[in-house]
This record gives sequence, structure tokens and C-alpha cells, in this order.
Amino acid sequence: MEHALAVVGPTESAKKLVREAGELAAGVGARLTLIHVTDEEEYDDRREELARVTGAGSAYSVGQAVEGARSYAADVGREVLEDIDVEYDAVGSVGDRAETVLTEAERRGCDHIFITGDKRSPTGKALFGDDTQRVVLDATVPVTVVTE
Repeated sequence: MEHALAVVGPTESAKKLVREAGELAAGVGARLTLIHVTDEEEYDDRREELARVTGAGSAYSVGQAVEGARSYAADVGREVLEDIDVEYDAVGSVGDRAETVLTEAERRGCDHIFITGDKRSPTGKALFGDDTQRVVLDATVPVTVVTE
């Protein structure tokens, strides 16, 4: 592994995933990119909410959403990687999560992807969500999935 991509989300398991990715990257001298993707539905909801509050429909731009996502990824990196000697950068994006993760991994030359999945069945069998499943099936590099 020379360059890994870790998908940052709002759950504790996503923070654990970033920590594990950071430790593995540090252990082999790899770089790490943290990415947080705001999907289009979240962006639209936030934009509508701000329009109701401020009365301006264009109060929340795509650029602001991208910067907010990048800032969130950077904040998680600072929080969970502060005591790990790993080189990392933070990226934000707005769009389809799976497609964005796959595109960004390819664009940056990442050779490993770390992503979280959901436990969905009552028997505890881990089934991946749609985005995670799409990344696993469509990635051309190894993918590590962490579930809660």
C-alpha cells in the first residue's frame, strides 16, 4: 500500500476506520487521503433549509458544501490521527457517494480504499449498504470494510 483513501462519515465506526487506516498507512509508510462526500439529497435539504431561514435560495453554494465536507474530513483527521505519524490530506465533495469515492481513488492513484458498512439484519449478519456494496464491487483496488 502506497496511498490509501478512507471515507469519513458521522459515525463512531467511521472514526475507528480512519484510525485503523492511519495506523496501517503509517506502518507501511503510505500516504492517506480522507474524503467526506455530501450526497446530493443532503446538499438540497441543507440549501432548502437555509433558504427558508435566510430567504435567499442561493445562500448555500456547491462550493460551500465542498469546503464544509473537506473541513469535516480534516477535523476528523486531526481528532483521530493526532498521535499517528502519517501524512494525510482531506478532500470534500458533493455527489453520488460511491461514484465519487471510486473516481477520487482513481484520480489520486490510491491503491486501497477503507469504507464503513452497515449491519442490517436482525441475525447480525453484516450486509453492506448500497454505496459500500457499489464500492466493493466496482473498485479495481482492495477495499477494507468496517462494520459496527
